Amino acid sequence: MSGIEDPVDDLSVTPPKTWATGVPAVTHALEYALGQTSVRRTALTLLNINQAKGFDCPGCAWPEPQPGKRHLNEYCENGGKHIADEATSRRVTAGFFREHSIAELDTKSDYWLNQQGRLTEPMVKRPGATHYEPVGWDEAFGILAEELRSLASPDEALFYTSGRLNNEAAFLLQLFARAYGTNNLPDCSNMCHESSGSALGETLGIGKGSVSLDDIHEADLIFVVGQNPGTNHPRMLSALEETKRNGGQVVAVNTLPEAGLMRFKHPQKARRVIGRGTEIADQFLHIRAGGDLALFQALNLLLLEAEDEAPGTVLDHGFIASDTTGFEAFAEHARKTRWEDVLEATGLTREEIEEVHRRVLASRKVIVCWAMGLTQQKHGVPSIREIVNFLLMRGSVGRPGAGVCPVRGHSNVQGDRTMGVWERMPQEFLDALGREFSFTPPSHHGLDAVDSIRAMRDGRASFFLGVAGNFVRATPDSEVTEAALRRCRLTAQISTKLNRSHTVCGETALILPTLGRSDRDVQEGGLQFYTVEDSMSEVHASRGRLAPASPHLLSEVAIISRLARRTLGDQPAIPWEEFERDYGTIRDRISRVIPGFEEFNARVDRPGGFTLPNPVNEGVYPTPSGKAVFTRNAFTMLRAPEGHLILQTLRSHDQWNTVPYAMNDRYRGIHNARRVVLVNPADLAALGLADRDLVDLVGLWEDGRERRARAFRVISYPTSPGSAAAYYPETNVLIPLDSVADISNCPTSKGVVVRLEPTAADG
Repeated sequence: MSGIEDPVDDLSVTPPKTWATGVPAVTHALEYALGQTSVRRTALTLLNINQAKGFDCPGCAWPEPQPGKRHLNEYCENGGKHIADEATSRRVTAGFFREHSIAELDTKSDYWLNQQGRLTEPMVKRPGATHYEPVGWDEAFGILAEELRSLASPDEALFYTSGRLNNEAAFLLQLFARAYGTNNLPDCSNMCHESSGSALGETLGIGKGSVSLDDIHEADLIFVVGQNPGTNHPRMLSALEETKRNGGQVVAVNTLPEAGLMRFKHPQKARRVIGRGTEIADQFLHIRAGGDLALFQALNLLLLEAEDEAPGTVLDHGFIASDTTGFEAFAEHARKTRWEDVLEATGLTREEIEEVHRRVLASRKVIVCWAMGLTQQKHGVPSIREIVNFLLMRGSVGRPGAGVCPVRGHSNVQGDRTMGVWERMPQEFLDALGREFSFTPPSHHGLDAVDSIRAMRDGRASFFLGVAGNFVRATPDSEVTEAALRRCRLTAQISTKLNRSHTVCGETALILPTLGRSDRDVQEGGLQFYTVEDSMSEVHASRGRLAPASPHLLSEVAIISRLARRTLGDQPAIPWEEFERDYGTIRDRISRVIPGFEEFNARVDRPGGFTLPNPVNEGVYPTPSGKAVFTRNAFTMLRAPEGHLILQTLRSHDQWNTVPYAMNDRYRGIHNARRVVLVNPADLAALGLADRDLVDLVGLWEDGRERRARAFRVISYPTSPGSAAAYYPETNVLIPLDSVADISNCPTSKGVVVRLEPTAADG
């Protein structure tokens, strides 16, 4: 019987923190690590994480400094917790599954499921069974291959991955899917940064950021929009601290005050831990939910007006003429911006916005960083396009210390996309893949994450393979998603640890346990390494150091290779056995298919790896016009009916993606509870509610159906007026499947209209 108990809410609240990290961050990371495994194993992981000869932290995609400039402890609190979570000494064995039925496991919390430990052998739930039972690898691959070969169309199969996957396995996954005959390759980016890719692809011709870590350090002004670096990528705070030390300024734009953007105490530098630490944000814009588009429209209007007053001194006319298109139409549209709309949408004063404008005028090198606070809005794509307009006006793209910086929160999510894990890869990629492996990949677009759920719901897809991640808890409209997966004939999850996606099963279900980032990967060709790409297009090696959790584990490369061989046979003639034996042979093929990876094996063997070329930084824009594109974006704002609020979902501090490591949100002062909703005190008074009232969150949607998340404690908190916040995945149930961002199809987790109803006594 497991010694881990399912936590019971015992809410206590303390004042929100006004600074982040410091000694408490180190203490909490070590406490968590030592609660999971031994002192020796903890030391082995922490001394090798993010080192040139070590393994890449699975926690986030923030880049490391170059070798020689890295700290001995080059990780953050959450990175330390995450790698300890993976390196845990706890094990989930066949006996565990005999003891616990699937129905019982489905009643357990995400915290409890994760805390059981590492999976140790493949398991199967057969049709009609109530429990998982052990299954040999050979039989497991046979079950999968037989189901794939029996489908009426390859498009009835879905191949999902999260950003935990490495480049080599991601390349093989998309190769297998396309050799099988489908482009159904949904991934976690569909649910987080798809809006970034859509907006940047249209305006700059490449769906990635354009800045490096050095650019962050030397910028004059950095906007941090819709981000909480202190929790989601704390090492970014070290970079922002360097910006401040070099004389740069930071403007934070958020619906919540975030501790990391107030003050930062660098835990790895003793002199910076003592005292008040470094003040990060020079200005905090306490913006209303969804007001970012209006903010940048106002800033663009102010820049145009400043140019009118002092012609030739504000805008970069040379850059606009040589490198862009669409400026005149954009400027005409921007001049129609109305201040009354801006102030209503943002909740800011004109004086606050004009203060930011003055900072912009005083700066030559400007970077705008953003994350899911922006991308998961209904108008996330137009908002990012407006940011690009803002930067293009003064030539702040493609020059040192300036540019666009979408900050991705998952280790290799950018690398997965580079490797071809996308349902809409360009024809050039498909042609190169076909030439290299002598087959014709399908050219029709596949299904993204939201469309995959629709396909399972409607009976158009019946096979789901999840490679890493926790699809059930990462996706919107929880009841619809769970029902859709349960309609499948077969669901399979390649995983390191237990999660909710193992309890929401198809008729047949498989758990395929795999190696973690920190595990040694020994194949027939010897000790292997693999590679990842960070948020700034730097590609480097990752080498696990720990003994695997079980002798029955296979690497993701091995699992995909064996499944492909079993399913496809020798048609087309792809050397799957060779790939499994030696990952260097995969990199050789990648180097011939994907531009920028030439001489992959030689270049990645250098300490620190290499940086992929970014055409924008060379003045090249892969758009139809060959130039950067100014766009016209219609004003829009989120509006809630009277008596309603606009809810955003977010992570707690003790959480990584869908997995809570504890029931706390230390920086926000929430302890021992997750079912809480943070509401501005003035809104509470207007709604007739009091702090700690028990309420249901009732979501409204145009289909007329109400979605309800039950029994949340109201917490009086300095959210922006009209805005509320609550943790995901508990609130995913409120987000309708069809509530998606325009163009990108990204779920609108940052714009859910809700009312708060007192919870019924029997609720």
